[in-house]
Amino acid sequence: MARIRLGMVGGGNDAFIGGVHRIASRLDDHFELVAGALSSTPEKSRASGEALALPRIYDDFKSMAIREARLKDGIEAVAIVTPNHVHYEAARDFLKRGIHVICDKPLTSTLADAKKLVKAAERSDALFVLTHNYTGYPMVRQAREMVAAGDIGKIRVVQVEYPQDWLTVEQDIKQAEWRTDPARSGAGGSTGDIGTHAYNLACFVTGLEAEELAADLQAFVPGRQVDDNAHVMLRFAGGARGMLWSSQVAPGNENALRIRVYGETGGLEWAQEDPNYLWHTPFGEPKRLLTRGGAGTGTAAERVSRIPPGHPEGYLEGFANIYSEAAAAIRAHQAGKAIEPEVTYPSVLDGLQGVAFVDACVRSSQRNAAWVRLN
Repeated sequence: MARIRLGMVGGGNDAFIGGVHRIASRLDDHFELVAGALSSTPEKSRASGEALALPRIYDDFKSMAIREARLKDGIEAVAIVTPNHVHYEAARDFLKRGIHVICDKPLTSTLADAKKLVKAAERSDALFVLTHNYTGYPMVRQAREMVAAGDIGKIRVVQVEYPQDWLTVEQDIKQAEWRTDPARSGAGGSTGDIGTHAYNLACFVTGLEAEELAADLQAFVPGRQVDDNAHVMLRFAGGARGMLWSSQVAPGNENALRIRVYGETGGLEWAQEDPNYLWHTPFGEPKRLLTRGGAGTGTAAERVSRIPPGHPEGYLEGFANIYSEAAAAIRAHQAGKAIEPEVTYPSVLDGLQGVAFVDACVRSSQRNAAWVRLN
Protein backbone atom coordinates (compact mmCIF):
# COMPACT_ATOMS: atom_id res chain seq x y z
CA MET A 1 0.00 0.00 0.00
CA ALA A 2 1.38 3.38 -1.00
CA ARG A 3 2.45 5.63 1.82
CA ILE A 4 0.60 8.89 2.37
CA ARG A 5 2.61 11.92 1.28
CA LEU A 6 3.12 14.11 4.35
CA GLY A 7 4.28 17.68 4.83
CA MET A 8 5.30 19.39 8.04
CA VAL A 9 4.95 22.96 9.32
CA GLY A 10 7.31 23.72 12.20
CA GLY A 11 9.43 21.05 13.83
CA GLY A 12 12.87 22.24 12.75
CA ASN A 13 16.27 21.15 14.04
CA ASP A 14 15.88 22.45 17.60
CA ALA A 15 12.21 21.48 18.11
CA PHE A 16 11.43 18.55 20.40
CA ILE A 17 7.92 17.73 19.23
CA GLY A 18 8.75 17.82 15.51
CA GLY A 19 11.10 14.87 15.90
CA VAL A 20 8.43 12.98 17.85
CA HIS A 21 5.90 13.54 15.06
CA ARG A 22 8.37 12.34 12.44
CA ILE A 23 9.11 9.15 14.38
CA ALA A 24 5.41 8.55 15.02
CA SER A 25 4.53 9.04 11.37
CA ARG A 26 7.16 6.50 10.27
CA LEU A 27 6.72 3.80 12.91
CA ASP A 28 3.98 1.89 11.09
CA ASP A 29 5.17 2.97 7.63
CA HIS A 30 1.95 4.75 6.65
CA PHE A 31 3.50 8.14 5.82
CA GLU A 32 6.42 9.57 3.85
CA LEU A 33 7.65 13.07 4.71
CA VAL A 34 8.25 14.87 1.43
CA ALA A 35 7.88 18.60 2.10
CA GLY A 36 8.18 21.12 4.88
CA ALA A 37 8.24 24.71 6.08
CA LEU A 38 10.10 23.83 9.24
CA SER A 39 10.88 27.15 10.91
CA SER A 40 9.78 30.75 11.29
CA THR A 41 12.70 32.02 9.18
CA PRO A 42 13.59 30.93 5.62
CA GLU A 43 17.23 30.28 6.59
CA LYS A 44 16.35 27.95 9.48
CA SER A 45 13.63 26.27 7.47
CA ARG A 46 16.04 25.50 4.64
CA ALA A 47 18.77 24.25 6.98
CA SER A 48 16.31 21.96 8.78
CA GLY A 49 14.84 20.67 5.54
CA GLU A 50 18.28 19.94 4.11
CA ALA A 51 19.25 18.07 7.29
CA LEU A 52 16.22 15.83 6.74
CA ALA A 53 16.89 15.54 3.01
CA LEU A 54 13.39 16.73 2.16
CA PRO A 55 12.58 16.83 -1.58
CA ARG A 56 10.73 20.14 -1.23
CA ILE A 57 11.56 22.88 1.28
CA TYR A 58 9.53 26.08 1.70
CA ASP A 59 10.17 29.43 3.34
CA ASP A 60 6.68 29.60 4.87
CA PHE A 61 3.52 27.56 5.20
CA LYS A 62 1.43 29.78 2.90
CA SER A 63 3.63 29.20 -0.15
CA MET A 64 3.82 25.52 0.79
CA ALA A 65 0.03 25.12 0.91
CA ILE A 66 -0.45 26.88 -2.44
CA ARG A 67 2.20 24.95 -4.36
CA GLU A 68 1.59 21.53 -2.83
CA ALA A 69 -2.11 21.75 -3.68
CA ARG A 70 -1.18 22.34 -7.33
CA LEU A 71 1.34 19.51 -7.64
CA LYS A 72 0.22 16.19 -9.09
CA ASP A 73 2.23 14.40 -6.40
CA GLY A 74 1.75 17.06 -3.72
CA ILE A 75 1.25 16.28 -0.07
CA GLU A 76 -1.97 14.58 0.99
CA ALA A 77 -1.66 15.52 4.67
CA VAL A 78 0.26 18.03 6.74
CA ALA A 79 1.52 17.87 10.33
CA ILE A 80 1.39 21.23 12.13
CA VAL A 81 3.86 21.30 15.02
CA THR A 82 4.39 25.02 15.60
CA PRO A 83 3.79 27.12 18.71
CA ASN A 84 0.06 27.44 19.42
CA HIS A 85 -0.53 30.87 17.90
CA VAL A 86 0.33 29.60 14.40
CA HIS A 87 -2.06 26.63 14.42
CA TYR A 88 -5.17 28.43 13.20
CA GLU A 89 -3.75 30.18 10.13
CA ALA A 90 -1.62 27.21 9.07
CA ALA A 91 -4.43 24.67 9.45
CA ARG A 92 -6.91 26.96 7.69
CA ASP A 93 -4.63 27.37 4.66
CA PHE A 94 -4.25 23.63 4.15
CA LEU A 95 -7.87 22.74 4.95
CA LYS A 96 -9.24 25.11 2.33
CA ARG A 97 -7.09 23.34 -0.26
CA GLY A 98 -8.36 19.90 0.70
CA ILE A 99 -5.18 18.77 2.47
CA HIS A 100 -5.76 16.67 5.59
CA VAL A 101 -4.45 18.23 8.82
CA ILE A 102 -2.71 16.49 11.73
CA CYS A 103 -2.22 19.20 14.35
CA ASP A 104 -0.46 19.28 17.68
CA LYS A 105 -2.41 20.35 20.77
CA PRO A 106 -3.84 22.64 22.01
CA LEU A 107 -5.96 23.39 18.96
CA THR A 108 -5.26 27.15 18.99
CA SER A 109 -4.07 29.87 21.34
CA THR A 110 -7.49 31.56 21.65
CA LEU A 111 -11.09 30.40 21.86
CA ALA A 112 -12.08 32.71 19.00
CA ASP A 113 -9.51 31.05 16.71
CA ALA A 114 -10.64 27.60 17.85
CA LYS A 115 -14.22 28.35 16.84
CA LYS A 116 -13.09 29.70 13.47
CA LEU A 117 -10.97 26.60 12.90
CA VAL A 118 -13.95 24.33 13.62
CA LYS A 119 -15.89 26.19 10.92
CA ALA A 120 -12.95 25.91 8.52
CA ALA A 121 -12.80 22.16 9.14
CA GLU A 122 -16.54 21.82 8.60
CA ARG A 123 -16.30 23.66 5.26
CA SER A 124 -13.38 21.54 4.08
CA ASP A 125 -13.51 18.09 2.55
CA ALA A 126 -10.31 17.26 4.43
CA LEU A 127 -10.02 15.49 7.78
CA PHE A 128 -8.68 17.10 10.95
CA VAL A 129 -6.76 15.04 13.52
CA LEU A 130 -5.51 16.45 16.83
CA THR A 131 -2.56 14.68 18.46
CA HIS A 132 -3.73 14.19 22.02
CA ASN A 133 -1.35 11.26 21.97
CA TYR A 134 -2.25 9.79 25.36
CA THR A 135 -5.53 8.58 23.88
CA GLY A 136 -3.42 6.23 21.75
CA TYR A 137 -2.09 4.17 24.66
CA PRO A 138 -3.49 0.60 24.70
CA MET A 139 -4.47 0.64 28.37
CA VAL A 140 -6.21 4.00 27.99
CA ARG A 141 -8.26 2.39 25.22
CA GLN A 142 -8.88 -0.52 27.61
CA ALA A 143 -10.13 1.84 30.33
CA ARG A 144 -12.43 3.61 27.88
CA GLU A 145 -13.83 0.27 26.69
CA MET A 146 -14.48 -0.88 30.28
CA VAL A 147 -16.26 2.36 31.21
CA ALA A 148 -18.44 2.14 28.11
CA ALA A 149 -19.26 -1.49 28.93
CA GLY A 150 -20.44 -0.51 32.41
CA ASP A 151 -17.71 -2.43 34.21
CA ILE A 152 -17.51 0.18 36.99
CA GLY A 153 -21.10 1.39 36.80
CA LYS A 154 -22.26 4.97 36.44
CA ILE A 155 -19.36 7.39 36.90
CA ARG A 156 -19.34 9.40 40.12
CA VAL A 157 -15.81 10.79 40.53
CA VAL A 158 -12.99 11.59 38.09
CA GLN A 159 -9.56 12.63 39.33
CA VAL A 160 -6.83 13.51 36.86
CA GLU A 161 -3.46 15.16 37.31
CA TYR A 162 -0.45 16.09 35.22
CA PRO A 163 2.45 17.45 37.29
CA GLN A 164 5.90 18.32 35.93
CA ASP A 165 8.82 20.19 37.47
CA TRP A 166 10.79 21.61 34.54
CA LEU A 167 9.52 25.20 34.96
CA THR A 168 10.12 25.35 38.72
CA VAL A 169 12.64 28.10 37.98
CA GLU A 170 12.95 30.45 35.03
CA GLN A 171 14.35 28.57 32.02
CA ASP A 172 16.29 30.29 29.24
CA ILE A 173 15.51 27.74 26.52
CA LYS A 174 13.33 27.88 23.42
CA GLN A 175 10.69 25.44 24.69
CA ALA A 176 10.17 27.46 27.87
CA GLU A 177 10.33 30.83 26.10
CA TRP A 178 7.29 30.38 23.87
CA ARG A 179 5.30 28.26 26.35
CA THR A 180 5.41 31.09 28.91
CA ASP A 181 4.62 33.85 26.40
CA PRO A 182 0.85 34.47 26.28
CA ALA A 183 1.17 35.94 22.77
CA ARG A 184 2.30 32.54 21.50
CA SER A 185 0.98 30.01 24.01
CA GLY A 186 -2.35 31.67 24.74
CA ALA A 187 -3.70 32.80 28.09
CA GLY A 188 -3.11 29.41 29.68
CA GLY A 189 0.32 28.18 30.74
CA SER A 190 0.24 24.79 32.44
CA THR A 191 -3.49 24.65 31.72
CA GLY A 192 -2.88 24.93 27.98
CA ASP A 193 0.31 22.89 27.74
CA ILE A 194 -0.54 19.91 29.94
CA GLY A 195 -3.91 20.68 31.52
CA THR A 196 -5.54 20.18 28.12
CA HIS A 197 -3.97 16.70 27.99
CA ALA A 198 -5.39 15.87 31.41
CA TYR A 199 -8.83 17.23 30.58
CA ASN A 200 -8.92 15.43 27.23
CA LEU A 201 -7.90 12.16 28.89
CA ALA A 202 -10.68 12.49 31.47
CA CYS A 203 -13.27 13.11 28.76
CA PHE A 204 -11.91 10.36 26.49
CA VAL A 205 -11.91 7.64 29.13
CA THR A 206 -15.27 8.51 30.70
CA GLY A 207 -17.20 9.77 27.68
CA LEU A 208 -18.24 12.78 29.78
CA GLU A 209 -17.95 16.51 29.14
CA ALA A 210 -17.64 19.19 31.80
CA GLU A 211 -20.42 21.76 32.00
CA GLU A 212 -18.93 23.98 34.73
CA LEU A 213 -15.64 24.44 36.48
CA ALA A 214 -14.00 26.45 39.24
CA ALA A 215 -10.27 27.10 38.80
CA ASP A 216 -7.55 28.54 41.01
CA LEU A 217 -4.54 29.38 38.82
CA GLN A 218 -1.13 30.51 40.02
CA ALA A 219 2.05 31.89 38.46
CA PHE A 220 4.51 31.03 41.22
CA VAL A 221 7.68 32.03 39.36
CA PRO A 222 8.14 35.81 39.68
CA GLY A 223 7.37 37.67 36.47
CA ARG A 224 5.73 34.73 34.73
CA GLN A 225 2.73 35.90 32.68
CA VAL A 226 0.86 32.59 32.46
CA ASP A 227 -0.12 30.02 35.05
CA ASP A 228 2.38 27.37 36.09
CA ASN A 229 0.00 25.60 38.50
CA ALA A 230 -3.75 24.99 38.43
CA HIS A 231 -6.31 23.38 40.71
CA VAL A 232 -9.64 22.86 38.95
CA MET A 233 -12.95 21.45 40.18
CA LEU A 234 -15.23 20.03 37.47
CA ARG A 235 -18.95 19.39 37.20
CA PHE A 236 -19.67 16.91 34.42
CA ALA A 237 -22.91 16.45 32.52
CA GLY A 238 -24.92 13.72 34.20
CA GLY A 239 -23.84 14.55 37.74
CA ALA A 240 -20.27 13.25 38.00
CA ARG A 241 -17.72 15.43 39.75
CA GLY A 242 -14.02 15.84 39.04
CA MET A 243 -10.76 17.38 40.14
CA LEU A 244 -7.87 18.30 37.85
CA TRP A 245 -4.38 19.39 38.86
CA SER A 246 -1.80 20.56 36.35
CA SER A 247 1.55 21.89 37.46
CA GLN A 248 4.95 22.61 35.97
CA VAL A 249 6.48 23.62 39.30
CA ALA A 250 6.20 20.32 41.20
CA PRO A 251 9.76 19.11 41.95
CA GLY A 252 10.19 15.38 41.60
CA ASN A 253 7.63 15.03 38.83
CA GLU A 254 8.65 14.55 35.21
CA ASN A 255 5.55 13.62 33.19
CA ALA A 256 3.32 12.17 35.88
CA LEU A 257 -0.03 12.12 34.07
CA ARG A 258 -2.48 9.96 36.06
CA ILE A 259 -6.22 9.31 35.99
CA ARG A 260 -8.54 7.69 38.53
CA VAL A 261 -12.19 7.02 37.70
CA TYR A 262 -14.71 5.80 40.28
CA GLY A 263 -18.18 4.51 39.52
CA GLU A 264 -21.03 2.95 41.46
CA THR A 265 -19.51 -0.55 41.27
CA GLY A 266 -15.74 -0.05 40.95
CA GLY A 267 -12.74 2.02 40.02
CA LEU A 268 -9.96 2.29 37.44
CA GLU A 269 -6.49 3.80 37.72
CA TRP A 270 -3.82 4.42 35.04
CA ALA A 271 -0.48 6.26 35.11
CA GLN A 272 1.41 7.47 32.03
CA GLU A 273 4.83 6.73 33.49
CA ASP A 274 3.80 3.07 33.94
CA PRO A 275 1.58 2.84 30.88
CA ASN A 276 1.28 -0.90 30.30
CA TYR A 277 -0.77 -1.44 33.45
CA LEU A 278 -4.36 -0.64 34.40
CA TRP A 279 -5.74 -1.22 37.88
CA HIS A 280 -9.37 -2.33 38.15
CA THR A 281 -11.03 -2.58 41.54
CA PRO A 282 -14.59 -3.98 41.68
CA PHE A 283 -16.18 -2.73 44.90
CA GLY A 284 -15.62 -5.15 47.77
CA GLU A 285 -13.06 -7.21 45.87
CA PRO A 286 -9.24 -7.20 45.62
CA LYS A 287 -7.55 -4.91 43.11
CA ARG A 288 -6.92 -6.50 39.72
CA LEU A 289 -3.93 -5.66 37.56
CA LEU A 290 -4.60 -5.72 33.83
CA THR A 291 -1.54 -5.71 31.60
CA ARG A 292 -1.18 -4.68 27.98
CA GLY A 293 -1.81 -7.81 25.92
CA GLY A 294 -2.53 -9.86 29.03
CA ALA A 295 -5.56 -11.79 30.25
CA GLY A 296 -8.74 -9.77 30.60
CA THR A 297 -7.95 -7.07 28.04
CA GLY A 298 -10.25 -6.41 25.11
CA THR A 299 -10.16 -5.63 21.43
CA ALA A 300 -9.76 -1.85 21.83
CA ALA A 301 -6.36 -2.28 23.49
CA GLU A 302 -5.36 -5.19 21.28
CA ARG A 303 -5.75 -3.30 18.00
CA VAL A 304 -3.26 -0.62 19.07
CA SER A 305 -0.65 -3.01 20.52
CA ARG A 306 2.31 -4.18 18.44
CA ILE A 307 4.38 -6.59 20.51
CA PRO A 308 3.72 -9.39 23.04
CA PRO A 309 2.94 -8.56 26.69
CA GLY A 310 5.85 -7.85 28.97
CA HIS A 311 7.70 -5.78 26.36
CA PRO A 312 7.20 -2.09 27.17
CA GLU A 313 5.25 0.14 24.82
CA GLY A 314 4.98 3.81 25.62
CA TYR A 315 5.08 7.40 24.45
CA LEU A 316 6.30 6.99 20.89
CA GLU A 317 4.06 4.00 20.21
CA GLY A 318 1.03 5.78 21.64
CA PHE A 319 1.83 8.79 19.46
CA ALA A 320 2.25 6.51 16.44
CA ASN A 321 -1.18 5.02 17.10
CA ILE A 322 -2.73 8.43 16.46
CA TYR A 323 -0.87 8.63 13.15
CA SER A 324 -1.96 5.11 12.21
CA GLU A 325 -5.57 5.92 13.02
CA ALA A 326 -5.23 9.08 10.92
CA ALA A 327 -3.85 7.01 8.03
CA ALA A 328 -6.78 4.59 8.21
CA ALA A 329 -9.23 7.48 8.18
CA ILE A 330 -7.46 9.26 5.30
CA ARG A 331 -7.37 6.11 3.17
CA ALA A 332 -11.04 5.44 3.79
CA HIS A 333 -11.83 9.04 2.87
CA GLN A 334 -9.78 8.82 -0.34
CA ALA A 335 -11.58 5.61 -1.30
CA GLY A 336 -14.98 7.16 -0.66
CA LYS A 337 -15.68 4.71 2.15
CA ALA A 338 -17.01 5.26 5.65
CA ILE A 339 -14.36 5.38 8.37
CA GLU A 340 -14.51 2.17 10.40
CA PRO A 341 -16.10 2.74 13.84
CA GLU A 342 -13.08 1.34 15.70
CA VAL A 343 -10.81 4.00 14.17
CA THR A 344 -10.41 6.48 17.02
CA TYR A 345 -8.61 9.82 17.04
CA PRO A 346 -9.12 13.25 18.65
CA SER A 347 -10.96 15.63 16.34
CA VAL A 348 -11.23 19.37 15.87
CA LEU A 349 -14.20 19.31 18.25
CA ASP A 350 -12.05 17.71 20.93
CA GLY A 351 -9.62 20.53 20.33
CA LEU A 352 -12.36 23.11 20.76
CA GLN A 353 -13.32 21.53 24.07
CA GLY A 354 -9.71 21.80 25.24
CA VAL A 355 -9.42 25.50 24.38
CA ALA A 356 -12.82 26.13 25.99
CA PHE A 357 -11.46 24.42 29.11
CA VAL A 358 -8.47 26.79 29.21
CA ASP A 359 -10.69 29.81 28.58
CA ALA A 360 -13.02 28.80 31.42
CA CYS A 361 -10.09 28.22 33.79
CA VAL A 362 -8.74 31.71 33.15
CA ARG A 363 -12.17 33.33 33.53
CA SER A 364 -12.87 31.46 36.74
CA SER A 365 -9.53 32.29 38.31
CA GLN A 366 -9.94 35.96 37.46
CA ARG A 367 -13.21 35.81 39.46
CA ASN A 368 -11.55 34.30 42.54
CA ALA A 369 -12.26 30.69 41.51
CA ALA A 370 -15.96 31.30 40.81
CA TRP A 371 -17.94 28.60 39.03
CA VAL A 372 -18.24 29.33 35.31
CA ARG A 373 -19.75 27.49 32.37
CA LEU A 374 -17.56 26.23 29.56
CA ASN A 375 -18.15 28.44 26.53
